[in-house]
Amino acid sequence: MNKRIPVSLLFMFVVISGVISSQNDSTLNTTAYQSGERLKYSLNYGFVTGGYVTFSVKDSIWNGINTNHLVLGGKSAGIVEALYKIRDKYTSFIDVETDQPVKSIRDIREGRYRYYNEVLYDYESEVEDSITIQSKRSGEVKVPKNIHDIVSAFYFARRFHFNDQMVKGEIISFKTYFGDEIFPLKIKYVGIETIKTKFGKMECYLFHPVTEVGRAFKTEEDMKLWVSRDDNRIPIKAKVNLKVGSFTCELEEFQGLRNSFSCIKK
Repeated sequence: MNKRIPVSLLFMFVVISGVISSQNDSTLNTTAYQSGERLKYSLNYGFVTGGYVTFSVKDSIWNGINTNHLVLGGKSAGIVEALYKIRDKYTSFIDVETDQPVKSIRDIREGRYRYYNEVLYDYESEVEDSITIQSKRSGEVKVPKNIHDIVSAFYFARRFHFNDQMVKGEIISFKTYFGDEIFPLKIKYVGIETIKTKFGKMECYLFHPVTEVGRAFKTEEDMKLWVSRDDNRIPIKAKVNLKVGSFTCELEEFQGLRNSFSCIKK
């Protein structure tokens, strides 16, 4: 993928890349989230907080379709805000019946860099397991019918993939549409681990999103993601090791959860 990856996506890819199988298996459906849910994460470089990432869900109607309006935002804070202002926003409208995106928006503002694009998904155009999408930047593009955008994938995973049926060592491959091209992601399920959080000790699923060794990463396991092993299936913590250092993202606040927030008391 020979293009600029926004700063906030270093975290977003960790959270989202451990997310979806290639097929929508409704037998694994869990009521993992609901309208009104909001999650907030801090982005930390050692003891310095460099920014925040938020996820939110609300009911909406788009083009006559009942949808979940999903927003993923990233913004800088503290010294990073003063040196390099970041305001990244990813929006996805997903059909509540199919869990597939019908529209996605990417709005990036980092320093002087700007990027904006909208993508529409036409499922009535399906031919031989592919559909046509309409990108404001690239025009019509053929993609696999089960493709997701970078935000819808995260919520799809919480409903259909994170569960005790996963097998240790299992590597899951899937495709998203990002940066005006089909972007493959792979993750490895490591097992169950109990970690310390500001909310107490929590039992989590541990994943290694498989990274591409090169400019940024030394090994394919330089990312770790912990997802709550309760009915909410929310990311609790992510850690990224880069050649230039490491940072962590941790859940700071939550509201509107569909299910009880599970933790092990201190």
